[in-house]
Amino acid sequence: MPGGAAPEDAAPDAGENATANDAGGAAAAGDAAADGQAAARAETPGGGRAAATGPVRVSPAVYKRLTTGLGGFTMAMGACLLLVAAIYLITPRSHQEVLPTVDYQSQLWAMRSDAPYTVYAPENLPPTWRPTSSRLHGLGEGKGPVAWHLGFVTPSDEYAALEQSNEKASEYVPRMTNNKKPIGTQQVDGVTWTKYHRKDKKANSLARTLPNGVSLVVTGTASYEELAVLAASLKPQPRTTGGVPVPTASPSNPS
Repeated sequence: MPGGAAPEDAAPDAGENATANDAGGAAAAGDAAADGQAAARAETPGGGRAAATGPVRVSPAVYKRLTTGLGGFTMAMGACLLLVAAIYLITPRSHQEVLPTVDYQSQLWAMRSDAPYTVYAPENLPPTWRPTSSRLHGLGEGKGPVAWHLGFVTPSDEYAALEQSNEKASEYVPRMTNNKKPIGTQQVDGVTWTKYHRKDKKANSLARTLPNGVSLVVTGTASYEELAVLAASLKPQPRTTGGVPVPTASPSNPS
C-alpha cells in the first residue's frame, strides 16, 4: 500500500540525519579540544611560537592598582629611599667639622678705640692660621674687666686661641689655662712665658702678665711650638681716638 510505505522510508532518513549530526558534533568537539590544547600550549613557557611573541602585558586594572593608592605610594617611597641611599653612598664625607673663617678687624678696632688698656693682636701670622672666632666681653659696660677672645685653626688642624683681659691675673689666668699650677717656662723671642698643661682636656697654654695688669694667654690643643708662633706674633696696637690712631710706646717685655 503506497500510503504505508512512506513512514518506513522516512525512518532510515531520520537515523541517517542523527548519525550525521553526531559525527559533526564529534568533529566539532575534536576541533575544540585541539584548539584548547593549542591555546594551553601557547600559555605555557614551552608552548611554541605563541610563547615567543613578546612580553607579558599587564592588564590596565592591575597596572592602575599598582600605581595608585597605597601601592603607588609604597612604590614611590621605595624609589625615594633607594635614591637617597645611593646619594649617601657616593657622597664623600669628612668626620672633621669645618669651621667658618671670620674677619676680626671690627672687634680689633673696637678694642683699640674703647678698651681701657692697649690691646695686643697678631701681626704677620702665616695664612695657614685661619681665624674662626672672635668675641668681646665687658666692652662699654662700665668699670668691669674687658676681655677679647680670638680663636684660630692652626696649620696642623689644631685649635689655638688668644685670650686677654685686664681681670685680676690670679683669677683670669687659672681659668683660661684650666690649671693653677704651672709646669715650667718657655722663652718666646726673648720673653718668658709660663707653661700650663691640662691632660684630661689636652690643653696646652702659655701665659704672661704685662706691667699694666693685662694678662695674655695663648691656649688650645695646639703644641707648644705652635702656641709659641702665635705668642711671638702678638704686638701692641695703637689706640684710636675718633678713628685716628694714637701713637703708643711699646711696653717693656717682663720676664
